[in-house]
Amino acid sequence: MISEGCEQCAKGGKMVMFVYGYCDQRDCFYCPLGENRKNVDQVYANERPVESDEDVIEEAKRMSALGTSITGGEPQEALDRTCHYLSLLKDEFGEDHHTHLYTGITGGRENMRRLSEAGLDEIRFHPPLELWGDMHGTEWEEILYIAREEGLTPAFEIPGIRAEEEFLEFLDEGAADFCNINEFEMSDGNYRRMQEEGFELKEDHMSAVEGSHDILETMGDHERVYFCTSVFKDAAQHRSRLKRMARNIRREFDDVTDDGTLVYGKAWVGEAHLRDLGVPEEFYAVKSDHVELAWWLLEEMVEDGDVPKGEIVEQYPTYDGTVVERTPLSGGASASGGRSPADD
Repeated sequence: MISEGCEQCAKGGKMVMFVYGYCDQRDCFYCPLGENRKNVDQVYANERPVESDEDVIEEAKRMSALGTSITGGEPQEALDRTCHYLSLLKDEFGEDHHTHLYTGITGGRENMRRLSEAGLDEIRFHPPLELWGDMHGTEWEEILYIAREEGLTPAFEIPGIRAEEEFLEFLDEGAADFCNINEFEMSDGNYRRMQEEGFELKEDHMSAVEGSHDILETMGDHERVYFCTSVFKDAAQHRSRLKRMARNIRREFDDVTDDGTLVYGKAWVGEAHLRDLGVPEEFYAVKSDHVELAWWLLEEMVEDGDVPKGEIVEQYPTYDGTVVERTPLSGGASASGGRSPADD
C-alpha cells in the first residue's frame, strides 16, 4: 500500500519543510542529519532558508506542490512553529494540500489535537530502535489510537535496520494504517557512527547499506508495507521535484533536461547585435552585462562566427539557481554532446 503522501512524493509533488534541527533522541547512531542541519534553529522549505511566510508560499508555488512533509530534528519539539506552517499551507492551498509529519516521540493527546486542528493529515512515528518488538502496552501503542481519534492517519516510518514483526501486528490490529521502510543509508552525517556499528555500504552504491533489503524477507509481503529504496528517493522523488520546478519557471528558450536542470546559452554581446542577426525577442533575455538565449542558437552563432564566444550553462531550477556545469564555446567549438533535454 502506498499512502497519499507517498504517491505525491513519487510525483515529485511534496515540498519538504525542515522546521527544527534539535532532537532529544541523541543516541540514534543512524541519524542522517548533516552538520548544517543538526541542532540548528533555521527553517528550510526544500533547500531554501525560510525568513518569512512568503518564502514558504513562493517555494510551494515554484514546484506546484501537491502537499508538504514536515521534518526535523523533532517537529513536535517546536510545536507552535510546526502548527503555524501547517495552518499557513492549508489556508493558502486548501484542504487538498496533503500534509504529513515525521516524529520520533509520541507527543500525547494535546499535541495530536493541535496538529490535527492546524491541518496535519498524516503522522508517521519512528519509535526508538531499542523499543522495537516491545511496544505493545506502551505509549507507542496508545498514541496510534489517540492520533486516529484526533483525526490523523497514524503510521510507522522506520529505517530498514532489521525486520520486526511487531510492526506487522500493529497493522493487522488496525492500530496503524501502513508502515514505510526506508532503505538503510549511510550519509555524511552518520557515516562514521554507522561504520563503528559494523554497517558497510552496498557494493557499487553511493549510500545504501549492505543487507538492508533482507528486511523484505520477513516484512515485504504485507500489503500495507512499502519499501522505499535510496535509488527511488533520488530518481523519482528528487528528480521529479526538480522537473516540476524547471517546467514552472523555464523561459521560452530554456531546455529542461532529464535530470530536471535548465540549459541555456550565455554570451557577452549587446541586444542590438542580436537584433541585427534577426534573433526573435522570445529567444533571448537581456541581463546587466550579458544576454541569455537558446543554447542551440548560440552554438550555431559561435560556429558561424556571428558571436565570438559564449558558454552553455546548466543550472538547478532552485531558488538560488546553483550552476551545475559551464561549457565554453568559441571559434567553431561545439558542445552539442552535452546533456539532452527531457521530453516535454
